[in-house]
Amino acid sequence: MSERALVIVPTFNERDNIVRLIDAALAQDERVEVLVVDDGSPDGTGALVDDRAANDPRVHIIHRPAKLGLGTAYLAGFKWALEREYEFVMEMDADFSHDPAHIPQFLENAADADLVLGSRYRDGKVTVVNWPIGRLMLSYAANIYARFATGLPLYDATGGFKCFRRRVLEAIDLDDVRSNGYAFQIEMSFRAWKKGFRIVEIPIVFVDRTEGESKMSKKIVREAIWMVWRLRWWSMTGRV
Repeated sequence: MSERALVIVPTFNERDNIVRLIDAALAQDERVEVLVVDDGSPDGTGALVDDRAANDPRVHIIHRPAKLGLGTAYLAGFKWALEREYEFVMEMDADFSHDPAHIPQFLENAADADLVLGSRYRDGKVTVVNWPIGRLMLSYAANIYARFATGLPLYDATGGFKCFRRRVLEAIDLDDVRSNGYAFQIEMSFRAWKKGFRIVEIPIVFVDRTEGESKMSKKIVREAIWMVWRLRWWSMTGRV
């Protein structure tokens, strides 16, 4: 049996995107399955996925009672994947900012790496479409800041399009992960790096959403600012 891949997609009010995204992801590779982690979307996103899953064994869903955050959604998905022995576990946004057409590139590179990251800033080249200049500058600066604070040798530590080999998630104490916003992406990559896993960045094109609303907030930004220094301290004290 070929090694299976699970694409985890957290959702909150993504009814305009989710079914099209699922179909596009499944079309990329027959090994791919999709797990939606829905945070009680009041717009009916979860019900749409239920209908899709009822007719396709490659589609799965976890229903959560409320908006509990990006990080905890992915952690729930990781644990679900480990229990079911998927070899490749991917993260992907629900709003098509991550193009499902990149999925085969992730799986190809994961054959020789432990963690594959989709980079918007690899080698100094910016591949972001339709972002306001202010948000682009904030994101770019955040990655420079994260590299400086943690030493993490990545161009795009905050990106959320990635593929883990199973062994990486097994090696990380998922119950000890503390970030819940976009700092979660930095923390997971940092933990993998400190454990000596091979990380590869591949270039992707990131396109801002055309449907639905962004989940970015000041709280998420504040968490990322402080988390990088916490990670540095944890590394110095041997916690990670």
